[in-house]
Amino acid sequence: MAAIDTDSVSTDNPLDMVEEFVASNQWHFNRFDPDEMVVEAQGQWCAYRLYFLWREDLNALYFSAQFDLTVPPDKRLAAYELLARVNEKLWMGHFEMSHDDFSLSFRQTCLLRGQTDASAEPIEDLVDITLSECDRFYPAFLYMLQQGQAAEQALSLSLVDVAGAA
Repeated sequence: MAAIDTDSVSTDNPLDMVEEFVASNQWHFNRFDPDEMVVEAQGQWCAYRLYFLWREDLNALYFSAQFDLTVPPDKRLAAYELLARVNEKLWMGHFEMSHDDFSLSFRQTCLLRGQTDASAEPIEDLVDITLSECDRFYPAFLYMLQQGQAAEQALSLSLVDVAGAA
């Protein structure tokens, strides 16, 4: 991923820095207002819809990554079990299933209170970690949904490290 040139970006709203980062990576985005942005980013397994929301009153940057999997009614119990097992393996953020459309996403919030000089590194890390975790666990959700694998087996299959090259 490309880095942000902080000299050309305002530090009042971290979404200005996010926009610079997104543009430097040539990702398509829409900024609906100064505090909200949606981005399309290609991951290893699928395209992710990244959603950023700045809450100045909380000094918090909310961030989520939604991917193209929805859970049918007969797989929801297995999906909740898999979500719990996957979330146990995370240091930051969490995966969740929407109760509206039963789509899967990863989300986290960064608190920026007391940071008078906005820095590009936390934003770059936020996006990098999120995309890495989504790519890391996407196969587990896919195994569970398409192959009917139980949560423990789907997770173990997705975490197998491949050795060598084809």
